[in-house]
Amino acid sequence: MGNNHEKNSTAKIQVLLADDHQLFREGLKRILNMENDIEVIGECGDGIQVLEFCNQNKPQIVLMDINMPNQNGVEATQKLRELFPDIKVIILSIHDDESYVFETLRKGASGYLLKDMEAESLINAIRTVADGHAFIHPKVTGKLIQQMRRMSFLDETGAMAENTIVKEAGVKFVANDNNPLTRREGEVLRLMAEGKSNKMIGEFLYISEKTVKNHVSSILQKMEVDDRTQAVINAIKYGWVTL
Repeated sequence: MGNNHEKNSTAKIQVLLADDHQLFREGLKRILNMENDIEVIGECGDGIQVLEFCNQNKPQIVLMDINMPNQNGVEATQKLRELFPDIKVIILSIHDDESYVFETLRKGASGYLLKDMEAESLINAIRTVADGHAFIHPKVTGKLIQQMRRMSFLDETGAMAENTIVKEAGVKFVANDNNPLTRREGEVLRLMAEGKSNKMIGEFLYISEKTVKNHVSSILQKMEVDDRTQAVINAIKYGWVTL
């Protein structure tokens, strides 16, 4: 299963499993260790153990459940990202509620997966995050966008200052020195974040659907991601799209 993944080196992706159910961890460990480029280097049953383990060992990825004793996955994610910013966190949960998804991503998680996903998709998600991208389970993508649309930016009281802001329906695109996108690409990205299709974006901006597709392709290339979901999630993490 999936052993043809090409790597530039022989180094394996080192993964820490964090879940309070031992049988579930053992099943995951067997699946992941079958891959020639992934290695489970440890297991933890709560968030405190995760921090202690990462202090001694430095896994590339922590595959973390939300519901754990002593310290839950959301709290552990925040502290882990503060203490060890190079370690990436993927949430693996039974919860598909958008508030969980948004909160864990806001705390610094690079991915959100559901426990009912196929093994091959889980392996692909680990590789995607290890390569520096974000990954969200398709089932929760739509719910995440709905959460973003509900969380309108209501506390803006000052002047626009130096950054250029494009605002509509609560979602804002911020153009700054760290953002490689053009203003038009920023508008397209903002509308992508609102869940609009290429056709809807074209109608909103009064441009052709083909032109929208060209902008989307340019956005994905500049952000070094493979799909729209990864682009939106990374834009939130980078601060290019604010709510």
